[in-house]
Amino acid sequence: MCMPESGLKTRAAYRLRLLFGDFDFAHDISFWKMTIKTFAIEYDAINSKNTFTNGDTINGRVIVEASKETTVKSLVFTATGKARVRWSEHYGQNQHHVYWANEKYYNVKHHILREQRQDGTEVIGKGRHVFPFSFSIPDRKIPSSFKSNTGKIVHKLKAELKQSMKLTKEAKTHFMFVSKADMDIPGLMDPQHGCKDKSVKVFGSGNLSMDVHTQRMGFKQGEALQLTVKVRNNSSRSVKPKFVLYEKQSFYAMGHRRISTNEILKEKMESIASSGKETVTKVITIPWELPPSILNCSIIKLEYKLKIHLDIKYAADPEIKLPIVILPSSEVLAVKPPPAAAGFGFEAFGNPDEVPWGMPPPSQAPSQAAEPPPPYGAYAMYPIYPS
Repeated sequence: MCMPESGLKTRAAYRLRLLFGDFDFAHDISFWKMTIKTFAIEYDAINSKNTFTNGDTINGRVIVEASKETTVKSLVFTATGKARVRWSEHYGQNQHHVYWANEKYYNVKHHILREQRQDGTEVIGKGRHVFPFSFSIPDRKIPSSFKSNTGKIVHKLKAELKQSMKLTKEAKTHFMFVSKADMDIPGLMDPQHGCKDKSVKVFGSGNLSMDVHTQRMGFKQGEALQLTVKVRNNSSRSVKPKFVLYEKQSFYAMGHRRISTNEILKEKMESIASSGKETVTKVITIPWELPPSILNCSIIKLEYKLKIHLDIKYAADPEIKLPIVILPSSEVLAVKPPPAAAGFGFEAFGNPDEVPWGMPPPSQAPSQAAEPPPPYGAYAMYPIYPS
């Protein structure tokens, strides 16, 4: 069949005529125009940081703008919290394996518009329509938002609009979730201590010892961490104490683990001469922008370590690593005054009679291990949207 030279404006219109018979381009092309001009989802912030935590309620709206009266099969709102890791490892030149894992924490769905008519559709008029929603975040142990090249923890709001004979429209937005601190971590508010002895045999002789103290394991964002280092140098070499605060990211999938570390801040102290001893105290301010520790996810962990080592030339450096748990800045801590340290005659840190943050320390609850996330099906118990 030869394509006519008149009556058709484009090759696409000619094909439509072959499919649907007589086709009035000027009149019937409106059938193919987008009737939904705007489809978006948004939510209201509840604080200056635009963060949410366990038990908070998120209020928002789904916005639909139609160019004319149109039929809709359904409009659905979904809130989801989930984690995912994925990486690949190469074995030799031609083999590699991909490791991945997923974990879901909640998946709450609400039908904003359902089929109301017998033909299974709902009609919305021309113009802008606003459909409000309200969602309560489950008040239980859920990991905070996190993102890296290997894994991520995402908390997301999504809306889906379905129409007959048309592709499903989707609008989504992520919100920043910061989990409440788990105060049941064993030793969280207890003083920390580490010691290390070393003999110097290469290019020198003698021995040295290092004793390290911090006032506790848990610190809030922006809080001051007091580090005290006692060095007794009975060797023929000079030593220089150094410390590094670094993060450790661990990802778990299919029986394998991938680890990455990143230095946050580091500093060196004055050298300690041979046959000398010295006590050095440093105050380290935890950066405000440092994400809180993630210890309640089975496939992603975000941990922090404080490494103190003695720099000795031409010899292996003795080092001590202490775990540091970063807590959200909104947490109010009940700190137990540390006892006087033994060994090198350390005095107790701080003032034992001082009550931190103007609150009396509550009784210590028995320590217990963090519970693993429940199966996905358990989330049926979470709040249901009102009709």
